Amino acid sequence: MAFYIVILGLPGAGKGTQAELVAKRLNIRHISTGAIFRENIKNKSELGKQVEKILARGDLVPDAVTNEIVRTGLHDPRSGKGVIFDGFPRTSGQAEALDSMLKEMDQMITCAPYIQVPENVLVKRLSGRWTCRQSGHIYHNEFNPPQEKGICDVDGSELYQREDDKRETVERRISVFMDQTEPLVSYYQQQEKLLKINGDQYIETVTDDLLQGIKGKSQ
Repeated sequence: MAFYIVILGLPGAGKGTQAELVAKRLNIRHISTGAIFRENIKNKSELGKQVEKILARGDLVPDAVTNEIVRTGLHDPRSGKGVIFDGFPRTSGQAEALDSMLKEMDQMITCAPYIQVPENVLVKRLSGRWTCRQSGHIYHNEFNPPQEKGICDVDGSELYQREDDKRETVERRISVFMDQTEPLVSYYQQQEKLLKINGDQYIETVTDDLLQGIKGKSQ
């Protein structure tokens, strides 16, 4: 059986971490549209140049571009056993487009886990986050500090705090994402695909809860 999973949650809820862990446990592909955009920008591909110009203007990447990336990813042989989507869909329109793509493949969304974490916990998680400049490895002042302050353990590059991770930006991001996420929560709730997960637990506990819930929804 193939699993097609949409993971939902506000910034800092642990979507990326859990998507990677669940993908490994279920032997399915993890597709992060944000990671695909960053990789293409770094490699200066045609898509990367297009996306970089859009982001430089402060605009959102159009649904048509994002949807095409997802369509390509779905038809990749690596997606044969299923996919967990991280960062997509972001709107009800994208969710409808994803349903249509899967319908063409005689597939459907298995479930949409919604990782829930209190807002004050999210602010604390995100505002202490630092990123490796070379490869994007993530560290945290409290939860995952580097061995040497300001230096990545993996490749020795400088750590920096993204503008997105500063407290005032974090609070604004959470507010914006809350507005975006609520329609998606309703969309999947109406389809009886929503799976509420307590994200304010140990990482391993959240993963176990996710796997148990996914397997329950797939029966």
